[in-house]
Amino acid sequence: MTHDDPAHALARVIASGSHRSSDQDLELLARPELRPVRLLLDYLKPELGLADHGVLHTIVVFGSTRLLDPELAEQRLAEAERNAFRLPENTDAGDALRRARRAGEQSHYYAIAREFGRLVGCCGDGPADRRLLIVTGGGPGAMEAANRGAHDAGAASIGLNITLPHEQQPNPYLTPELHFSFRYFALRKLHFMQRARALVALPGGYGTFDELFETLCLIQTGKRAALPVVLVGREFWQRAIDFDFLVERGVIDTGNLSLFTFAESAAEIWASIQRWYTDRGRSVFDEPAADTNEDIA
Repeated sequence: MTHDDPAHALARVIASGSHRSSDQDLELLARPELRPVRLLLDYLKPELGLADHGVLHTIVVFGSTRLLDPELAEQRLAEAERNAFRLPENTDAGDALRRARRAGEQSHYYAIAREFGRLVGCCGDGPADRRLLIVTGGGPGAMEAANRGAHDAGAASIGLNITLPHEQQPNPYLTPELHFSFRYFALRKLHFMQRARALVALPGGYGTFDELFETLCLIQTGKRAALPVVLVGREFWQRAIDFDFLVERGVIDTGNLSLFTFAESAAEIWASIQRWYTDRGRSVFDEPAADTNEDIA
């Protein structure tokens, strides 16, 4: 054993990972044995943050990350048409044109989500009222549109992002102090549902289907109280999912079809949500009754 200069030896002790306090030791937090602690942190950080900023209830909006602002979709289509005209034999240019046309056709859903975000942002006592806020996954496409609509109204909105192998950037319309990044999908899902007063699902892919069916399952099994679920774009949803076939095969009951409704515009979405609560003698702003399980059991 060598005898270091005391000052050098002290520096080595201080630089050692074991010297760091446990709450400052990221290597410790990254160990598999610390998963329960990471799960708790994934729950507590947004829970405390939302409470600190007076957020009581949310409306969850999901949909494809690939939906484009109609203006951007129009620009991309014009560019794709120019390229296809200039390179008529180029298969890549032809494929790009087909994708651009499809994106243009779908872009009206971006406009619907944006307008819906604005409507929610203006509800209650106006944009400064944080009792009911839009919450999205914080990313692009439909999520960006809903956050953007709230931003247009001068209202706050929430983004619950997730760390992924291919990092997803938060959209620029989120309220900075209400943007949270999760390590675990499970805790993110819990936070989507914990304050939810409605779920709005625009056309989307695996992620949208995942959240939609998770919500329907929670309601169907009574693991949380019922809430309005609105599917935007009847044609898309009825072609993507044959609900009647599921009833015909006996894997769901006919009554399960009443767990959701369809809408074609932002005004219809908002009216459907309000009607759902009015029919039950409630308001979307009401506190849940003491005997109502709005927690995730």
